[in-house]
Amino acid sequence: MPDTHPGTGQPVGAHVDAQPADRPDAVTLTGRYGAVERLDPERHRASLWDAVRGHDKIWTYMAYGPFADEAAFSDWLASRVALADPYYYAIVTPSDRAVGLATLMSIRPDMRVVEVGNILLSPALQRTPLATEAQYLIARYAFETLRYRRYEWKCDALNAASRRAALRFGFTFEGIFRDHMIIKGRSRDTAWFAMLEAEWPARNAAFERWLAPENFAADGTQKTKLGA
Repeated sequence: MPDTHPGTGQPVGAHVDAQPADRPDAVTLTGRYGAVERLDPERHRASLWDAVRGHDKIWTYMAYGPFADEAAFSDWLASRVALADPYYYAIVTPSDRAVGLATLMSIRPDMRVVEVGNILLSPALQRTPLATEAQYLIARYAFETLRYRRYEWKCDALNAASRRAALRFGFTFEGIFRDHMIIKGRSRDTAWFAMLEAEWPARNAAFERWLAPENFAADGTQKTKLGA
C-alpha cells in the first residue's frame, strides 16, 4: 500500500533505505558445485575457448560472437576486463575449468538497481547444478553483500530459453519493450524480468533446497524441480 504525503495528502511511495548500494568487486563466490570468480583472461581463456568453440548457437542472442578463432576470442575476452559496467565473472568448475560467463551490469548504485546479464553457458555448463548455483551465488551477492533492492534480467523476447530460465530462477515477468535495441543489425524487442529484495528470502530458500545434495539421485537427476 502507498504512503500518504504528510503535507498534501497525495499517495506516495514507502520510505526506503536510500544509502547507495556497493559496486561489484573482484570476489570469488564459492559454492558446492563450482565457483563464480572475477574474469581473468590469462587463467580462463584456454578452458573457456575449449568450452565454447564450435557452438555458434550460444551466441545467437548476444551482441557479439561467434568468433572466427582463438585469437579473436582472446582479444574480445581481454577487452571485457577493462569494463566497469558490465562487470564480468567466469563460472568455473571444481577442476578449475571456466565453462561460462555472467556479468552484473546496468549498475545503478544510487537507485540500488542492478541487472544480471551477458550470460554465456557453454554446452558443458548447460543443465548442470553449477548453472543454477552460479545464478544463486550472483543473486545472493547482489542482494546480501552489495545491497541492491531490484535485480533485473533482460533478454531478447524471442529467446525462449532465457525467458524460461528467468521464470525458473524466480524472476517476475514485467513486460516487453518493443523495438528496444538493434543487435547485429536486427531489431530486438526486450523481455524484462525482475526480482525484489523483499522476495529474496523466499527465492534464497528455494535455491538452497534445490541445491542440497539430497535433492539429487545417484545418477545426478533432480528429485524436485526448482520451480516447485
